[in-house]
Amino acid sequence: MNPDLNKLQPYPFEKLTRLKAAVTANPDLPHIALSIGEPKHPAPAFVQQTLIDNIHRLENYPTTKGLPELSDSIAQWLQQRFKLNSVDPQTQVIPVNGTREAIFAFTQAAVDRTASQPLVVSPNPFYQIYEGAAYLAGAEPHFLPCLEDNHFIPDFDAVDASVWDHCQLLFLCSPGNPTGSVIPFSTLEKLIALADKHDFIIASDECYSEIYVEGNDAPLGLLEACQRLGRDDYKRCVVFHSLSKRSNLPGLRSGFIAGDATLLKPFLLYRTYHGCAMPVQTQLASIAAWNDEIHVEENRRQYTQKFAAVLDILQPVADVRQTDASFYLWLKTPIDEETFAQQLFAQQNVTVLPGSYLSRTVDGINPGAGRVRMALVASVEECIEAAQRIRQFIESLSTEQA
Repeated sequence: MNPDLNKLQPYPFEKLTRLKAAVTANPDLPHIALSIGEPKHPAPAFVQQTLIDNIHRLENYPTTKGLPELSDSIAQWLQQRFKLNSVDPQTQVIPVNGTREAIFAFTQAAVDRTASQPLVVSPNPFYQIYEGAAYLAGAEPHFLPCLEDNHFIPDFDAVDASVWDHCQLLFLCSPGNPTGSVIPFSTLEKLIALADKHDFIIASDECYSEIYVEGNDAPLGLLEACQRLGRDDYKRCVVFHSLSKRSNLPGLRSGFIAGDATLLKPFLLYRTYHGCAMPVQTQLASIAAWNDEIHVEENRRQYTQKFAAVLDILQPVADVRQTDASFYLWLKTPIDEETFAQQLFAQQNVTVLPGSYLSRTVDGINPGAGRVRMALVASVEECIEAAQRIRQFIESLSTEQA
């Protein structure tokens, strides 16, 4: 077997399961899960109906490139959402089976394992697929801490030039998971210049881009930054988007990669051999979802309501702030994050994810230590109930310490 498989760490939720197994949850309270970023809002009925109406398309082999109509709808959505002059649906868009598989697969296609010391540079904390994809592509991950004093965005100015020299792929996550921070244009401009100078690819994971507080500006995207710089070819830049969070369709496994056509052409070849074409009925349902914004606005309204209610309950007793975007809160814990998560589960039957499970310790520092990630994916009522229980738990800690 591939020896690089031995470098893969347990997934965060495996660690969480072990942590919870050591205690017994309060049986008098129903469980509320705020640990997994799986939307619980209903899937749009019209998307479900499109799937049903086209179930006979199971009889057809899908092509790797997908239906032209799907690429057209994605290109139109990108142009409208990010104010782009043009997106060529045939050369600058590829539909994928969710961003998770596409991020992993793109890394395999992008990394030159024959190069000296190839690096995949990643934020820390991070989506664990970045790390696993790097190892299995023959590269080493290089982590950049996302700390509070820089708004939970890596300090790219502090990165040594030798790292950029060996960097083949830079992962961005904006809005960030788990911090919710959005990378500003000035930073993206610097990174694009660095990619030109050191010849690496920027891959921006933007699957949370449509979850933000009503009335706020929509998060900036990498292709939008390219547009502002007059780079309509999006050279060295690709983005990943998904219907999972935007449209409450995690089980549809539908998203896309878009950007530099010179990168997508060989990636399409890779995918042809990889055998990951999207089923035709899924493509047609995806077209329906990308063409509609009404359900996205309703989705955003519910998250806005949850953020306001939960923060109103928690901020008097905890260091927790409204994030730029995404449906996460990045709460600072008054005790170590593992003990906090374990005892919260035991006493209040609420599950949150220790921040250290989403991070790696580098130079003695784990950027997720002392924090937990809360995913506000449950109903408004459940999120309010969970926040009240968390507040009660934190207040009990204050009493014990006193």
